[in-house]
Amino acid sequence: MTATMDETMAPVRGLSNAPGETIGFRPEISKRALFEGRLLVLVAIVMSALTLRVAVTAFTPLAARIGQDIGYSTAVVGVFGMLPTAMFALGGLLTPVLSRRLGLETTALVAMLMTGVGSVIRALVPATWELLAFSALALAGMGIGNVVIPPLVKRYFSDRLAALSSVYIVMVQLGTVFPALIAVPVADAHGWRLSLGMWAALAFAAALPWIAVLRVRRDHARVDTTELPSDAVESTGRVWRSPVAWGMAFMFGMTSLITYSLFTWMPTIFSDAGASASFGGSMVGIFALIGLVAALSAPIVVGRMANPFPVVIGCAVFFFIGFAGLLVAPMSAPLLWVLAVGLGPSTFPMALTLINLRTRTGAGSAALSGFTQGVGYTVACVGPLLFGALHTMTGGWLAPFGFLVVAVLILMAGAWVACKPQMLEDTWK
Repeated sequence: MTATMDETMAPVRGLSNAPGETIGFRPEISKRALFEGRLLVLVAIVMSALTLRVAVTAFTPLAARIGQDIGYSTAVVGVFGMLPTAMFALGGLLTPVLSRRLGLETTALVAMLMTGVGSVIRALVPATWELLAFSALALAGMGIGNVVIPPLVKRYFSDRLAALSSVYIVMVQLGTVFPALIAVPVADAHGWRLSLGMWAALAFAAALPWIAVLRVRRDHARVDTTELPSDAVESTGRVWRSPVAWGMAFMFGMTSLITYSLFTWMPTIFSDAGASASFGGSMVGIFALIGLVAALSAPIVVGRMANPFPVVIGCAVFFFIGFAGLLVAPMSAPLLWVLAVGLGPSTFPMALTLINLRTRTGAGSAALSGFTQGVGYTVACVGPLLFGALHTMTGGWLAPFGFLVVAVLILMAGAWVACKPQMLEDTWK
């Protein structure tokens, strides 16, 4: 066990009458409590990661059907496509503030409750603006979860960063895949409201282990700042001054811009080519499922390479192949094109892993996570809206895919800097 983990579980060692004074310390109890604490956190991280995309991919295959029912136009689909990245960007800005005030664990609990409440209420409302508002609440909770999980992994599992990064990224991918695959069948059988709202149960279930973690940690969760950005850290450097941070933000942001543009518009691309709504939804699910390959392998590969930029070049090639296929002949080999564009966003788990690998401290990890996702998702939020606007203006898909090609080039420029073997703390002074 590392010193950080030892500090993290300090309160369970005995009863404390005063700061620094511990009564009744027993090593065997300490080891058991530390193991149990880590196990609880592992369960909490895994369940939370499963919730971090469900509100996105549960909605996308049903967007047209919901619009016909409650009355919004196709243009509003672009707004819904922009909403996830906008709320994730907000999460990147809010999380450092919340985590300093509440602690990482309580912040994670708040995120899960926001996600659950927003998910269930948006499935019940009758109007477009209410659907947007409660979707925003659910997505803001997911955005906070996005940012708070990497420093939690570093706090509790600093001895297993690559392995635990793989675990939670795989869970994120699974939570992306299953809603997309079953959204249309469930809506056909039971209506879109049940199909959209049933995922709230997962968020509420994910809140339970965080409550248990907080009970174990008790009031120490508020005062333990071993992995939080502190005033002392901020006085020695500003994350926005670091080329590492900006490189990471553009690498992450362009990956997200491309991914959410495809999540939003892939069903329409296939529909225009003559496919059914169910086929389009299944392609979104397969697109997300392919990300499991990267989620399983990318953190380990990145952890073993001093500079993983060659992997980014490979991802760019996959993007270009997939774009060309979807543009020229989407129904000629749809699985091949979706496979290619699904392997392209391997830069997403790479960026999440690099957040911890390019920082020396938990404070640095939290600062870089917040900056990367805050700036990255802010940039990405224009993707789905602009992709759709270009399609509307030109009546075709050439301009939208040209836009995504530019995004890939910017992604590569950011990754060139982010992948270099240098630490954030050495560059932000």
